[in-house]
Amino acid sequence: QVQLVESGGGLVQPGGSLRLSCAASGSIVGFYSLGWYRQAPGKQRELVAAITRGEPVDYAGSVKGRFTISRDNAKNTVDLQMNSLKPEDTAVYYCNAVLVLVSRKDFWGQGTQVTVSS
Repeated sequence: QVQLVESGGGLVQPGGSLRLSCAASGSIVGFYSLGWYRQAPGKQRELVAAITRGEPVDYAGSVKGRFTISRDNAKNTVDLQMNSLKPEDTAVYYCNAVLVLVSRKDFWGQGTQVTVSS
């Protein structure tokens, strides 16, 4: 069973930056996809950014040019650098890892709160 632990959330002013990190309990090399999702109050969980094997990095249109996802296979981490934050980026951010063997299996972290407010 893979465990994902997020860190780096917090309160930041509009225009500020935060870096989220997701640490996996084991190697991330074999995962089909690694990504970040977010869920704001009263809204559905949505994709923020994902690194999928054999595909270009995918970003939500609302964060393109401001957020950058990266992975470090040696450290088994997936990070999300968030710049030029806006109040509408306020949400709980979740790390996601997808394993595809016989079938698809998604693993989720517990989430970390990001609040953008003055």
